[in-house]
Amino acid sequence: MQLTAKLSTILPEQTGTGKNGTWKKQDIIVETEGQYPKKVCISLWGEKYDRNLLKVGSKLTISFDIESREFNGKWYTDVKGWKVEGVNQSDTSYSEESVSWEPPVFESHSESVIANDDCPF
Repeated sequence: MQLTAKLSTILPEQTGTGKNGTWKKQDIIVETEGQYPKKVCISLWGEKYDRNLLKVGSKLTISFDIESREFNGKWYTDVKGWKVEGVNQSDTSYSEESVSWEPPVFESHSESVIANDDCPF
């Protein structure tokens, strides 16, 4: 899955040691655009991202996986980012706000067209 959003918070990096050795995890909070923006916490593991891209206010495209697991009868969900890319602010790619729709205009080339504006269809 992929998400383009603005970086709003960088949480402290976490480190530890597990059965496979040492690990690093960086949690970030991003905020989506649109009429009803949502905040999402994404975990970045290891060195799979460029730390220079992580600047509060920057727009990022993040590729991620969602995984849920059960522990003692409760379910926990993780959003794990595996690729982070910066977005050029002048980028004109697709977004909901940039899409506009206008009804098509039909031109009649027939002389036998009835010009009745009271017709409901």
